[in-house]
Amino acid sequence: MRTAPTVLHLDMDAFFAAAEQAAKPSLRGKPVVVGGLGPRGVVSTASYEARRFGVHSAMPMAQARRLAPNAAYLVPRFTLYRAVSEQVMELLGRLSPLVEPLSLDEAFVDLEAGGSAHDTASALAAGERLRRDIRARTGLSGSVGLAGSKMLAKIGSEQAKPDGLVLIEPGTERELLGPMSVRTLPGVGPATGEHLRRAGMTTVADLAEAGEDELVRLLGRAHGTSLHRMALGHDDRPVVSEREAKSVSVEDTFDTDLHDRVRVRTEVDRLAERCVRRLRASGHSGRTVVLKVRRYDFSTLTRSETLRGPTDDPGVVREAAGRLLESVDTTGGVRLLGVGVTGLADFTQEDLFAQAAARERAAEEEPGAAAAAPGGPEEGQGDAVAGGGAGQGNSPAQGAADTGDGPPSPAGTSGPAGERRFPAGHDVRHAEFGPGWVQGSGLRRVTVRFEEPGSAPGWVRTFWADDPALELSEPLPLVPGTGRSPGQSSWPASRPKSRSLSRPERPAGPSGGSGDGRARP
Repeated sequence: MRTAPTVLHLDMDAFFAAAEQAAKPSLRGKPVVVGGLGPRGVVSTASYEARRFGVHSAMPMAQARRLAPNAAYLVPRFTLYRAVSEQVMELLGRLSPLVEPLSLDEAFVDLEAGGSAHDTASALAAGERLRRDIRARTGLSGSVGLAGSKMLAKIGSEQAKPDGLVLIEPGTERELLGPMSVRTLPGVGPATGEHLRRAGMTTVADLAEAGEDELVRLLGRAHGTSLHRMALGHDDRPVVSEREAKSVSVEDTFDTDLHDRVRVRTEVDRLAERCVRRLRASGHSGRTVVLKVRRYDFSTLTRSETLRGPTDDPGVVREAAGRLLESVDTTGGVRLLGVGVTGLADFTQEDLFAQAAARERAAEEEPGAAAAAPGGPEEGQGDAVAGGGAGQGNSPAQGAADTGDGPPSPAGTSGPAGERRFPAGHDVRHAEFGPGWVQGSGLRRVTVRFEEPGSAPGWVRTFWADDPALELSEPLPLVPGTGRSPGQSSWPASRPKSRSLSRPERPAGPSGGSGDGRARP
């Protein structure tokens, strides 16, 4: 344990929702909910204005709509969130070479390792300076906790929310932790918390008084010993700058159950492609392909296949996932599919590329011969695992998994009925009116509010979905002058004339629009 509060924990405040409010002036100070908008979508982040109505993360979107019917409901824009996260992580890197990111909006920093702080006064100054720099660079707020350990620094940042700083002096840990709920400690979830409650332990002080032997008896050697140390305020985990990735996975939950076997296979192929893109982006290859299927009755099955060597070839992963699907009964309907890759490495097995090519040639020469191509992957030992309810099945790969509806179709692509998709909340650009965002869409119409970060609340127009002057675009920087967002493209000086359906108007409602995918032509 350190004698000075030189471990810093940063947690951005309602990150996704706050980024949307900064990007959309008409939504500032209004309830905003970000997440999957389909019938089975869940809330990713709710603004503090929405939280007053009881909306919170991981809540079913349908329930959130009942609690806050007038909030703006938006599809996540991960391109924007990653760009802002990179700016924040760059500021953290200036404080210390030891930065441990936990997610896009959360990280630990070892101030002592970077020479940014050595005592209480210097740590406090570093924390306040960081908050000012984040505000100036991104326009967003972050809460900071400072303590002598990672556990207490994280507790401090929770107490500091929103937009504050809490410093916990070393030596005051037990006094601070004593009255807190056992759920405050890392590793104590709902099940463990209930188990401890039945044993008469509801506060951290109760755990400390119970003693290590009693906690080991209740929870086992490893968990009991660790929990007792944390109850006493002891946490000597170091800040680690690089965390080794163990797996990469993606998954999608569908608005309605899939019954068509061909459609299920198509979705598995699409997920395999997305998984490989993420795998390559992380600079890895993988040896084991995992398929996850959640059926109509919420039972969750996983199947895995171990290849002869690591690969990042989309054809190999796609074929392996397809073979795994053949062993799963989907006749009752499928509500969720996932594809993951584990056993990561930083190289590829070259003969797997030749293997994929051999199967392709065999398929062209003789139907059905691809499965018999020599050198095929060895089948793994993955057994089915049945889940008892929603959310109880394990992810196919416990890594960075996509949760939600997946990335939106790029401009110019078509939806099921052949029309272009304009997800609610996403950025667009019009040849005549400039940048804006999708307030709602449906019935072949798109309603756009034309405004950008730093501007006044903008006007609204409605267009046909096939209007050639309207295109999806990359997000603009939240603070003008901080640089172009990744993938930002230049726009031509002239475009085809727009076919606007309405005169400029300001719609009523606290959210500045329905945000629910329904156009207001």
